[in-house]
Amino acid sequence: MAIQAWFMQESDDDQRLPHHKNPPEFVSMEQLADLGVLYWYLDPNKFENDPELDNIRQSRGYSYTDLLDLRPEKVENYEQKLKNFYTEHIHADEEIRYCVEGCGYFDVRNNDDRWIRILIKPGDLIVLPAGIYHRFTLDTNNYIKLMRLFVGEPVWTPFNRPQEDHPARKDYIKGMIEKIGLEAH
Repeated sequence: MAIQAWFMQESDDDQRLPHHKNPPEFVSMEQLADLGVLYWYLDPNKFENDPELDNIRQSRGYSYTDLLDLRPEKVENYEQKLKNFYTEHIHADEEIRYCVEGCGYFDVRNNDDRWIRILIKPGDLIVLPAGIYHRFTLDTNNYIKLMRLFVGEPVWTPFNRPQEDHPARKDYIKGMIEKIGLEAH
């Protein structure tokens, strides 16, 4: 299975809608990888005991996991939480999420500052690099169950845009410039 991603149509409509351009402009996994986004498809029915997930955790040093069950009846101040998740921000560390039930969207900025919407559904494990501008929302079903993974102790601190002087953002930009420079030679 492959992840689905596309350039977003800017709109004030419900953030939980797909927001495809007309015609749709899809984004390949290679384009996401160029931004530092990593992806694996795993069997969501085995998330509690999956050797492939264990291998990814071990190779990338993900020592901490928990489950986040996002739906109106489970989360206090649900609408406010969703609004906070949808505020454009960065993190000092990678953001690693594994969808085991439901669906949602991660939006990331590309190098031209355009939004790319990434649909995550059961089995999708996504890693957003530290310093990439992003946001998250659910789809119109208002339900997702995510495994959150971390290297060491979990840190959920978002740094809302603008953050051009944040060390993680500077490192991210430096890495993108180096990648472009290497590709030009």
